[in-house]
Amino acid sequence: MTDTADGNAELTISAPHRELLDQVLDKWSLQVLNELCERPCRFNDLRRAIPTVTQKSLTATLRKLERNGIIERIVLSTRPVAVEYRITPLGKTLRDPVDVLLAWATRHMDEIDTARNRFDAP
Repeated sequence: MTDTADGNAELTISAPHRELLDQVLDKWSLQVLNELCERPCRFNDLRRAIPTVTQKSLTATLRKLERNGIIERIVLSTRPVAVEYRITPLGKTLRDPVDVLLAWATRHMDEIDTARNRFDAP
């Protein structure tokens, strides 16, 4: 965000920002982050906690979040070998901005529903 000559802030979203936000704020990522903020989880724990996600979508989501440094994949030395996912310190910093967005959505949901109904009306 940069200030314009009239003192208003101008929002500039570059391609890297857009890509990151698309990856971190998509439907599955938010649900995975919600689970991992509570505790580390194995893959099947996440599948049970988010029953509507497919194995393919969950795998892709975990890889995107790991690539962006939001979660980490820990190989546990058990028999058989197991993998656990944990939120990173960087990932924990997402909690406050996501909470702000969710609070905004909750506060304005009635207005949003009204606008949607008006738009969808014949």
